[in-house]
Amino acid sequence: MAAIDAVVADMKSGKPMDRLVCGDVGFGKTEVALRAAFIAVADGKQVVVLCPTTLLAEQHYQTFADRFADWPIKVAELSRFKSAKEQAEAIQQLGEGKVDILIGTHRLLQKDVTFKRLGLVIIDEEHRFGVRQKEALKALRSEVDILTLTATPIPRTLGLALEGLREFSVIATAPQKRLAIKTFVQRFSKGIIREAVIREFKRGGQVYFLHNEVETIENVRESLEELVPEARIVIGHGQLPERELERVMRDFTTQRANLLLCTTIIETGINIPTANTIIINRADRFGLAQLHQLRGRVGRSHHQAYAYLLTDANAKPTAQAQKRLEAITMMEELGSGFYLAMQDLEIRGAGEVLGENQSGEIQQVGVSLYTEMLKRAVRDLQQGKEPDLSQPLEVVSEINLHAPALLPSDYCSDVQERLTLYKRLANCESDDDLQALQEELIDRFGEMPAQTRTLLETHRLRMLVKPYGVAKMDASESQISIQFGQNAPIDPVKVIMLIQKDRSVKMSGPDKLVRKLATPDLKMRVAAVKELLEAVKA
Repeated sequence: MAAIDAVVADMKSGKPMDRLVCGDVGFGKTEVALRAAFIAVADGKQVVVLCPTTLLAEQHYQTFADRFADWPIKVAELSRFKSAKEQAEAIQQLGEGKVDILIGTHRLLQKDVTFKRLGLVIIDEEHRFGVRQKEALKALRSEVDILTLTATPIPRTLGLALEGLREFSVIATAPQKRLAIKTFVQRFSKGIIREAVIREFKRGGQVYFLHNEVETIENVRESLEELVPEARIVIGHGQLPERELERVMRDFTTQRANLLLCTTIIETGINIPTANTIIINRADRFGLAQLHQLRGRVGRSHHQAYAYLLTDANAKPTAQAQKRLEAITMMEELGSGFYLAMQDLEIRGAGEVLGENQSGEIQQVGVSLYTEMLKRAVRDLQQGKEPDLSQPLEVVSEINLHAPALLPSDYCSDVQERLTLYKRLANCESDDDLQALQEELIDRFGEMPAQTRTLLETHRLRMLVKPYGVAKMDASESQISIQFGQNAPIDPVKVIMLIQKDRSVKMSGPDKLVRKLATPDLKMRVAAVKELLEAVKA
């Protein structure tokens, strides 16, 4: 509901939507897309749904056509399941504005596909498309709403979402009665295959057997027929003729066949609730996101589902493959796709914001500094200000209260921990942040010594003087001096009036204000600084 509400709110707002909906396999991302599509069509706009495979396009076409059957909405499909004549007709009607929702594969990105009033682009399984392909869709019209659906976003997309450059919704609630898929990693053995297949057949279910090699798939069929004579086997892969593949999938969907021997063509979006066992041959050859997606083809109803990841019977998987298989078995609870994507982001780097690289290193600046600079630039743009590219980092005021300000080693003994706390103090942006950190310090290390209290006061002053453009501030027992930076919001008239009225205040140079004042303790010094700044602010 939260994801649907967020999408509806985005579509109502005056600016184009660019939202990423990240939900695990089978958590209802298509449902969000259906609602968004309906809103766009009801408002007289055309919708395009981009899918990575013909099977998924066909399945979405069936879903959309069924759901909108009672409404005057024309849904068309562009994929190799349609004849050249049907495709030409769909493209022509699209240009005339007679088609409301067009669902298709990469064929949609070709030059001859034109829209009359495109309003919404839905990209399903976004991690299967390149940056260029996604940017080509954005370039169609700058006012188009874009809704991106994925279970395991690529690092670049996830990075953009976490940095605040794209809106982001996570569907973390599993559908009711959904059970986690039981995952087993084992060496290839005929006994395990027979046991798994027969167990599924006995409860009236269906099985996927994944063998990702078209040349040898017929041999596997023969050995499976020998091993499990009860199975009604059909073969599905991308090199089959369109009609043949369509017939195979229809046979499997309508349960005329109960074992689908296939390649990774079933990887994305296929939804057959009665199929609840998947056997993946040579699972060590697949990537993490791929294994997660493939495993998500089962367990889409309230039955317990099983995934068998089989490795080579005679050889040990490589160290890298071993790590991937361990990760996938550890992450078998519902909703783990997002965590897999986060691990991917940590392993591969975040990629470019404006370029095409989907992953990459940020060795020169380091991740935290890079995200800090990016966050500041994004925040300035959101507030309608022009980011100052000559100074990507804000000038930090130099503050000296003439009292020791530190975390003493007898208060916090671990050097690494002290450095982390200093960094966290420097990152505090509001009094509430500082207060929370102060409470944490007292909670972890006990009552604060005087030096630590001074350290916190220094940071409090840093936040206080920031809006005044103070470059340097020095407050000793006998005098306070404040040096202002360029473009500081200070009223020169007020400064002149203050100097005329108060003999203890004078200018020392063009940008430095000095006040002679006895302030024996820290509290008085801080109060005096506040008073002086208030007196001269614009």
